[in-house]
Amino acid sequence: MYGAILGDMVGAPYEFDRGNKSKEFEMWNRRVQFTDDTVMTIAVADATLTAGKDSGEKEIKEALVEKMQAWGRKYPNSGYGGKFGCWLRSSDPKPYGSYGNGSAMRVSSVGWLYDTIEKTREVARWTAEVTHNHPEGIKGAEATASVIFMARTGATKEEIKQYVMQEFGYDLSRTCDEIRPGYFHDESCQKTVPEAITAFLEGKDFEDVIRTAISLGGDCDTLTCIAGGMAEAFYGIPLKMMVETCDRLGDDMIDVLQVFDAVRKGDTSDPDLEGNDIIFSAIKEFRAETTHENLTKVVQTFCQRIKEGGRFIIPVIAPEAMTKELDLEHISVGDEFTTDEEMVFKFQHIEDDDGIVWAVAFTSREEYEKGASSDTLIMDIGQVLEGFAGNTSEAGIMINPWSENLLLRKDLIKAIVEMSKEEM
Repeated sequence: MYGAILGDMVGAPYEFDRGNKSKEFEMWNRRVQFTDDTVMTIAVADATLTAGKDSGEKEIKEALVEKMQAWGRKYPNSGYGGKFGCWLRSSDPKPYGSYGNGSAMRVSSVGWLYDTIEKTREVARWTAEVTHNHPEGIKGAEATASVIFMARTGATKEEIKQYVMQEFGYDLSRTCDEIRPGYFHDESCQKTVPEAITAFLEGKDFEDVIRTAISLGGDCDTLTCIAGGMAEAFYGIPLKMMVETCDRLGDDMIDVLQVFDAVRKGDTSDPDLEGNDIIFSAIKEFRAETTHENLTKVVQTFCQRIKEGGRFIIPVIAPEAMTKELDLEHISVGDEFTTDEEMVFKFQHIEDDDGIVWAVAFTSREEYEKGASSDTLIMDIGQVLEGFAGNTSEAGIMINPWSENLLLRKDLIKAIVEMSKEEM
């Protein structure tokens, strides 16, 4: 869902054809903020959580109405359409035959939650029918959720394209260069969803999909919301973009996103992570009072966890077909590494406000799930630190970037590695 929300935010300044139909624009500025697309994306996710993943049509539709109205009333000035605004305020809300693109822009969570494409399409249809019960409105929601499902489960872009054309009849033969000159603001599913899918299919990476979608113009916060949800499922999201996105969301929205990710992933506890609370606590004390004594405590807790065989969660960029979490005991640390199965991975990085690049590590599942999902490795702490103490391009490791983070520079990493070896 983060990709959909990011697309909404970044596209918002250029809605109503306010852009110059170019991929060259400032991505993050003061005008970048969420709109109704984000609010309703959160609402649909909240509804599926409230009803329960295995609930039927009646329960899910009741939860959808309740949550969409609740979130809409909580954020009343987010740019809702006229009819939908009336629906939000109604004491007896009914579907009103819309084929607007609102049904497609809010459905991304459904593409992530369910285990089959058949169930994904069924629930996507329900999310549309509470308001947008026109066949085109329903088709837009189903197509969007289907692309996300296929993208996150390893389908190729060509397979996705063929499925969409066959199942939904959308014309995906035009290129973005062919669409762009004559494309203007249109809030219908039939004039938004195919264009969003085309932008996703043409994009070379996550950011390129976002820029390509916005370059088309039109209702580009919604168009880019749809395309961004697809791009996240296929590519993942760069960590710096994740930070920018989360910085613009309220805590209530982030809470829903975190709970949704936890439910979607199921129980993924790891006993070798459980002892890392001493690292988290030491970092918190050091952040509260940056004394030499507290820094020493941080170093000591790292040494203790190395001795105990503790491990970190490390986000990585895996091959396109790789979607499972790996648990590897022996790999080389650096910008790029290869497993015994000859699959090349790259460590994800984050860039701070000064432009310094850091590797990323998490002490717990809870800390990791505060951000967007990605491929991950569970790695021995000592192995991670020893690898990054060497000649790598990163300045060091950022521990728990979403909360009480610690910038573990190379000189401190080397000190921890040396001390841990002495103690052993």
